[in-house]
Amino acid sequence: MTIYNGELLFIKSVKDGIPNRDPLNDSDARRLFPEEDGRISLSDVSIKRDVRDFVISLYPDGGEDQRNYVFVQAIENDKGKLLGRKSLAELIAEKVGKKKEAKNNMKDVLLDHAFDVRTFGIVYSEKPKFNLTGPVQFAWAHSLHPVDTQYVQGTVTMPSKDVSDSGDGKSQGTIWTSYTLPFAVFAMTGIINATSAKHTRMTVEDQELLLRGLWQGTQNRHARGRGRQEPLFLLHVEYHDPFFRIGFLEEMVKLLPEAKVWRQSDQIPSKISDITLDVTELANTLNKYKDKIRRCRIWKHPLLATKGDVDQYLEENSW
Repeated sequence: MTIYNGELLFIKSVKDGIPNRDPLNDSDARRLFPEEDGRISLSDVSIKRDVRDFVISLYPDGGEDQRNYVFVQAIENDKGKLLGRKSLAELIAEKVGKKKEAKNNMKDVLLDHAFDVRTFGIVYSEKPKFNLTGPVQFAWAHSLHPVDTQYVQGTVTMPSKDVSDSGDGKSQGTIWTSYTLPFAVFAMTGIINATSAKHTRMTVEDQELLLRGLWQGTQNRHARGRGRQEPLFLLHVEYHDPFFRIGFLEEMVKLLPEAKVWRQSDQIPSKISDITLDVTELANTLNKYKDKIRRCRIWKHPLLATKGDVDQYLEENSW
């Protein structure tokens, strides 16, 4: 089966946490927009990390056909040092029994056995060098409303050091501080390029695993400080014309209530039942370009209220 040019729109929520922290801003939320705008952002790297981590959990041994290993991940050697590109690639080659082939043709080994290489591309700087642009490219995700993060503090009962006989060490628990937010909703877009997919050998099975990874990878995210995350809305649209794209799908959805309500401290939505996703413009646009659309699929969280008719595109979530 063939990969077609397509677009993605993914909307998710986070509760009681910061999904993507900025190390240059005291680990507060990332802000690409001015303070007065109020929106916060998630990097495309964090989205791909969720997908990769899900695939690692789903296929720790690469799957039945050993095609779904993950190249980009944190693995330590016996000395506790993180493996680099060459060692990570060689580890996959060893697992699939292709160490000899990999010496002269690591590219083929990784394309045949690493899901993320086929999907997101690769820069391989070891000899023989090669790089491939990934057929799937994500934009940054931005909150659909202004966000005020909160600075909170707490204590851990466990001291940071043992108390020695001489009295050295810590006798009290450790104080911790962190930024958090009660509730936020983010939208991100992505593209799937059919030409690049041919170069990386991305398959329809890879595409379906990607979609599942976006949904369940978000649910699988379990780091405490990142909050409780839930997928709310996922759209995948494919086109007949390899050079056509609607574009700006995220601008065709609106979150209700609108921004002014999120700026009023006594009315800030705090749960999914407080919001509605207005997809009226998106539905109208999909209908306008229906002759150019090969297929359109939408998955929606059962608790998400929507305004606008996209029922014809809804898929039952078997994940």
